[in-house]
Amino acid sequence: MTKVNESIKFSRGLELKNRIVMAPMTTKMSFYDGVVTKDELDYYSLRSGELGAVITAAANVQEVGKGWEGELGAYDDKFIPGLSKLASVIKQSGTKAILQIFHGGRMTNSKVTRGKEVVSASAIPAERPGAETPKELRQEEILELIEAYKEATRRAMEAGFDGVELHGANTYLIQQFFSPHSNRREDEWGGSLEKRFKFIDELVDGVTELVDQSDRENFIVGYRFSPEEYEEPGIRFADTLYLVEQLANKPLDYLHISLNDYSRVSQSDDHQGKPMLAYIFEKIAGRVPLIGVGDVRSREDAEKVLKMANIVAVGRALLIDPNWTSKIMNNQEELVRKQVSHFDREKLGLTNGVWEFMENMMADRIK
Repeated sequence: MTKVNESIKFSRGLELKNRIVMAPMTTKMSFYDGVVTKDELDYYSLRSGELGAVITAAANVQEVGKGWEGELGAYDDKFIPGLSKLASVIKQSGTKAILQIFHGGRMTNSKVTRGKEVVSASAIPAERPGAETPKELRQEEILELIEAYKEATRRAMEAGFDGVELHGANTYLIQQFFSPHSNRREDEWGGSLEKRFKFIDELVDGVTELVDQSDRENFIVGYRFSPEEYEEPGIRFADTLYLVEQLANKPLDYLHISLNDYSRVSQSDDHQGKPMLAYIFEKIAGRVPLIGVGDVRSREDAEKVLKMANIVAVGRALLIDPNWTSKIMNNQEELVRKQVSHFDREKLGLTNGVWEFMENMMADRIK
């Protein structure tokens, strides 16, 4: 069985010193214009060093792609100095730094985008209160969007990051192209399952080609996805198995599922015999490493994930205890902090969006 302290080497040569990575979590710590803040640097610095890698919160690749206030920016060269500082604080003691890049698509609003019209694959609003109807992207705008992801990748390389993760999960723009709910197009970018995959296909090819044609060595490209949607019509688990089959044959360094519980079972009647993570792991069949995630709180949880994945991503446990990794690896699990209070905020760097996340988590436990 894979051990949490084993190293792993990706196809492009980058090696992680262990199998634990920090899951990407929204922080809302950046300045209003997307520039990195000291709070943000302190937050990541506190949790780096012990981990194999840190995957950052999402950084938008276009101004109109900004999903919320306090979000990292990666759409202009002016962000490179700040991103360089961020990569540097993460990379202490051999931890690798991966920048997650994304576009909010219809999951934002014109107030956040400073008056710019919200865009998506089709002019279909999200199923949430107050959702704006997005503008359907034109052909030339889709191609510009792919170039924006490539440019954000270039900036990540220049800033000293060790890789990028394409955020194709959590209902944001990449997923919006694949979803039959948000993509009602009738051209080459929509319609059938295969056509709804076209944007992802072109995007992954564009970014990986850019990386491979650069002079940067050991720079990896990962892809994150959500396995199901609840909208009707929406992505079903069978669609995701198709997606994974296609992506596993791409020159990606890893796939990363997005789950709030690693043992979660599909809503599909055809795939309820075991966790979705296990089905995905079987579908990949060793072609590319898989990152598993979802409420990992103990070494036992991590080891269970590593039976269904190659790497385990940890979120809230690292927010509560930044030294969680060393404690579970050194058989000191009894020392792991299990709770967090309002008085711990400053010491643990839990400000803005991170504290909102923690409050929601605590509220869910009380219910």
